[in-house]
Amino acid sequence: MMTDIGNSRPGVQAFEAALEKRDTRVAEFEVLANSPLRRIQHFLHANPTAVPAIVLLIGVAAFSLIVGSRFLSAFNLSLIIQQVTIIGVIGIAQTLIVITAGIDLSVGAIMVLSSVIMGKLAITMGLPAPVALMAGIAAGAGCGAVNGMLVTRFKLPPFIVTLGTWSIFFALNLWYSASETIRSQEVAGAAPFLQWLGTPVDVYGARFTYGSFFLLALVGLVWFVLNRTAFGRHLYAVGDDPDAARLAGIRTDRVLFTVYVVAGIICALGAWTLIGRIGSISPQAGQTANLDSITAVVVGGASLFGGRGSIIGTLIGALIVGVFRNGLALSGVDVLWQEFTVGCLIIFAVALDQWIRKVSA
Repeated sequence: MMTDIGNSRPGVQAFEAALEKRDTRVAEFEVLANSPLRRIQHFLHANPTAVPAIVLLIGVAAFSLIVGSRFLSAFNLSLIIQQVTIIGVIGIAQTLIVITAGIDLSVGAIMVLSSVIMGKLAITMGLPAPVALMAGIAAGAGCGAVNGMLVTRFKLPPFIVTLGTWSIFFALNLWYSASETIRSQEVAGAAPFLQWLGTPVDVYGARFTYGSFFLLALVGLVWFVLNRTAFGRHLYAVGDDPDAARLAGIRTDRVLFTVYVVAGIICALGAWTLIGRIGSISPQAGQTANLDSITAVVVGGASLFGGRGSIIGTLIGALIVGVFRNGLALSGVDVLWQEFTVGCLIIFAVALDQWIRKVSA
């Protein structure tokens, strides 16, 4: 039987007594961020290039102790930079795709096809080398547009799309080149401009190439776009949460299509770098470029789930791969175990990314 507390004085007194006995404790939540491990996790989440930078420093220090002065010589360090130039350029293209939560397995095929087109037009057809270069860049943009159209218009998964176009572009490459290599002497005689990025430059005992400086310039340009322009912010937003980005007014399909076209152009610039590096134009070159680019991106701290990654991290990731391969080679380690080590680095990077992502979960 209920008591009318509005009209009964005893009922009012009972109600006030109940209020005085109420529990005044406030709910408290345990703050896990104060633990040292949690602080490290937050720091690494906020600074995605910290881990690859630390790994690079550890690698350099370790191999300097194991190998000695040969590893730290100016010539050897500059050789490492030359060796990772192509991986770095293609890695930039791959980074843009990975930030959008995609992956491009056709970057190597686009690069080689573009190089073959440049060589055929300049050497076989006799077109001016700058014209052949622009045609190769246009071909790279076209290949990227095909990937972008299939991903945005037909809503196909990037992994499946680029796996298919990798086979298509590679087949076109073999057909157009007739599986023939254009020798370095022929390129130097008819179109030396295509080898220009391979021109050596001696700096205090170190030997660089114009390709190395071209890579740094490209890194600076793409870094500026990602960090100082609206397009860069849209790119990260699409990779982090495409639905939220769409609701915020971002034209996600246009952003994705543009990214694939830009990645194709960068792959074509990688073709120019490739010609400068090896001198000749071979349809069989760059066979490992796809995996090498993914390795550089993942080891460099980018997340395969999208929304996280940096160009600086990719450059550091490429240098890590170069340092480990070079250091292991100088240590007399077999090529088999060099690849084993790189595979371990990839697994470590992905596992670390999963752990860091728990911060934002």
